[in-house]
Amino acid sequence: MRFLKHIIVIVAFVFTIPSFAQDIELFQQFNGRYDYTAIGNTLNPFENNLDDSFCFPLESSSATLNLSSSATVVAAYLYWAGSGTGDTNVTLNGLSVDAVDTYTVDYSEPLAETLTYFSCYADITDFIISEGNTLYELSDLDLTDTLTNTPGFCNNRTNFAGWSIYIIFEDSTLPLNQLNLYQGLEIINRNNQEKTITIDNLNVIDNEGAKIGFLAWEGDNNLNFGESLSINDNILSNPPLNLSDNAFNGTNSFTNSSAFYNADLDVYDIQDNINIGDTSAVIKMTTGDFDEFGVFRADLIIINNIVTVLNSQLPDATIVLDDYIINCGDRSLAVDYTVFNTNSTDHLPANTPLALYADGVLVGQTQTQNDIPIDASESGTITITLPDTIDDIFLLTLVIDDDGTGNGIVIEINENNNIDDELIELLVIPPIQILPNEIACNEGFNSAAFNLVELFENSITTELEVEFYETIDDLESNINAISNPEAYSNTSNPKTIYIKVYNPPCYDVYQFDLSVENCPPYVPEGFSPNDDGTNDWFNIQGLYDIFEDHKLKIFNRYGTLIFEGDNGKKWYGLINRGLNNHGKRVPVGTYFYVLDLNDVNYRPLVGWVYVNY
Repeated sequence: MRFLKHIIVIVAFVFTIPSFAQDIELFQQFNGRYDYTAIGNTLNPFENNLDDSFCFPLESSSATLNLSSSATVVAAYLYWAGSGTGDTNVTLNGLSVDAVDTYTVDYSEPLAETLTYFSCYADITDFIISEGNTLYELSDLDLTDTLTNTPGFCNNRTNFAGWSIYIIFEDSTLPLNQLNLYQGLEIINRNNQEKTITIDNLNVIDNEGAKIGFLAWEGDNNLNFGESLSINDNILSNPPLNLSDNAFNGTNSFTNSSAFYNADLDVYDIQDNINIGDTSAVIKMTTGDFDEFGVFRADLIIINNIVTVLNSQLPDATIVLDDYIINCGDRSLAVDYTVFNTNSTDHLPANTPLALYADGVLVGQTQTQNDIPIDASESGTITITLPDTIDDIFLLTLVIDDDGTGNGIVIEINENNNIDDELIELLVIPPIQILPNEIACNEGFNSAAFNLVELFENSITTELEVEFYETIDDLESNINAISNPEAYSNTSNPKTIYIKVYNPPCYDVYQFDLSVENCPPYVPEGFSPNDDGTNDWFNIQGLYDIFEDHKLKIFNRYGTLIFEGDNGKKWYGLINRGLNNHGKRVPVGTYFYVLDLNDVNYRPLVGWVYVNY
């Protein structure tokens, strides 16, 4: 009699002790022409509830894989389980296999030690592909220390060990299916008599041929009190192997064996238990009831994984941010992206919307251009402009199948993988640095020649590329750079010059002002108006087109005004004032001038000039 399993109902109601486990959750999903099979074997020589002659499991057991020649293996997972906290290394056909992960659950009864059970799994895809159809033998699952040092396992007859391999394969003769593999480790027992597991990420297009499979441990054929397995409140059964009141009874549906002691590797047809359009299903397991003598009895059942195979024809849109281009000081950026339709069973339709968010704010929208076939993709580029309310450092998020309000318009296999994002920092131009201004003498019409390169190098030493601009807009737009900065003439007075120094990934900006002032004119002491082409006029340098409002008066030695000139009338030695001799040249001699510059900074200049021929 299994005392701890079959304790009377009064104790069960007074002491309720929780069990701890890892929730059964979606582990892998396969979409396409996929199905699965499973092999495995127990390491118990008998059902431990009926035969108490053994404690330790067998050293090894074997099972044969026999896949169709049209099937191509795409994934294979090895599971092994038993009493205790776990043996994480086993041998499969001479291959040493280490666990990728180990799940554990605890079972406790009042006044008794807590018993822990484990399950390990490993990805052995490459090994199964290389070995193919053959006999697989698992060995070196060693529970000796556990069973020796924790007598409660054998005394309670919950000593077990076993293994299984799940093989997912592709076959062109299959319909388009969605295969979901859920795994973890959950327990039901006399203290927790009911377990509900909701499996999601389903999409039922056609329920024909739908099936569900389970891998469970420690079930006993002889303990069928209150035991049930249901999906969506429909009791599952597979008689004569699995009865509606004894689902976990040491059977293997793949080999039709009832000698899979204290383990269950079962698969059920659920065509009539699931509906087209369902996106989830509720699995419920129960155990525990009174026997004919009024004693409360319950099986201990440990669920390791669940597999569903459902006909499904849907796309699965995903997106990747490939690249982006940011210009210095620009709040616009060009975003390159690729929309994928992998792990799907139907094409992704054209015009599937794409939304772009900056820190959660919608900043751009576009859509796919063409139907995207299964396992294909489409790339695109969109330019977005960020509002000033977005920080210079922000999270850019791309969401495919999003109409800009967070809602999609395409039903997909997986609605939770439509996002890609990246933290982006705008290239902010540093503040403009002000350099010393430059003043030059007016060379005419408030203009002068400047060597901008030399002026800049007097303040800044750099080996980086430098360009000069007349406006900050031209600098930022990278247009109309000054073509000959070594000989630049200003077009206004004063004139601001902007300098761009390329300093990847951005650039630095400098500026200085060019100013022109009227410098003192130079008055020559003589000239020779003889029309020989040399020194033919009274050339006062720094006067004409500089002091544009000046007045020039020439007097002879007797003080008689003989000439009046201005910016448009130069003195070639001819008389234009007085009663006589208009238009005639003056004789050789000394003449006197009064030059009124009409400039508040200068007084009139008075002097003499000698005329000779």
